[in-house]
Amino acid sequence: MGLVENIREKAKALKKTIVLAEGTEERTLKAAAVVQKQKIADLILLGNENRIKGLAKELNVDISEAKIIDPETSNKTEEYASLLFELRKHKGMTEEQASELAKDPVWYGTLMVKNKDVDGMVAGAITATGDVFRSAFQVVKTAPGIGVVSSAFIMLVPDCEYGANGTLLFADCAVNPNPDAKQLAEIAISSAETWKALVNDDPRVAMLSFSTRGSAKHEMIDKVVEAVKIAKEQAPELLIDGELQLDAALVPEIANRKAPDSKVAGCANVLIFPELEAGNIGYKLVQRLAKAEAVGPITQGLAAPINDLSRGCSSDDIVNVVAITALQAANM
Repeated sequence: MGLVENIREKAKALKKTIVLAEGTEERTLKAAAVVQKQKIADLILLGNENRIKGLAKELNVDISEAKIIDPETSNKTEEYASLLFELRKHKGMTEEQASELAKDPVWYGTLMVKNKDVDGMVAGAITATGDVFRSAFQVVKTAPGIGVVSSAFIMLVPDCEYGANGTLLFADCAVNPNPDAKQLAEIAISSAETWKALVNDDPRVAMLSFSTRGSAKHEMIDKVVEAVKIAKEQAPELLIDGELQLDAALVPEIANRKAPDSKVAGCANVLIFPELEAGNIGYKLVQRLAKAEAVGPITQGLAAPINDLSRGCSSDDIVNVVAITALQAANM
């Protein structure tokens, strides 16, 4: 059984409830039909019921077992507005502003997660990443001990001997443009937890750079070295090393020359990029040139599972992210 199939099977056993905030979006409804048919999770679709049912009929997809809630008319909207006001009044939010935001499907879904009425939320097929995360940051906030939210992809690389037989985790690929050393350490710790939860394998975390063990000198390298130190202090049990060049992180022969005493070099399965530009370019290079499957994006560091989709996602991507969200909920 492949990793994606294994994630879906694990999710089935958990019977979590996931809210899809973009219930009137075509790919979301196609994904909902698959999630329902495979019993990956119980679903709630947000949006106008007539529009959702009408679109499902046009697409010829069965969403009959999914619950539909319209935030504009829901009897819970007032309760969620009050919750939002209490959470944000110290930041100047008014009751009127909270009332309007609670009618927005993404905010409504986030408030459902905060209120523990659902186990997680998936959105972002038609909503900008900033808008998804704005509600998540303000309502759900970050997990204890973690001050930064990040995004990862599980990369499934065909005919590849590196990582776990071609399976690797890349982070951060979508959120933090230029994390400082502390943030980079937290991204590494969150990524290790994601790897363990989804792949059920011990993480070996490589903090990537253009230098290996002092082969070059630059403040960008200093940041990575400091991040490794912080991560080891915060998670002493974690197998983590850096700074490492990509070839030293993955290729045993090169690791033996460049970092012979490392327990990570040559066998890393979690790759932490020093900044977003490298991470985003890196995962897309591997996806396109190596024809890898990029499973995700997977949001890390929040106190409850809310996952932001790429707006270029397929319906199958959404199915996978729903399953991942269920697994994250179980591990929280």
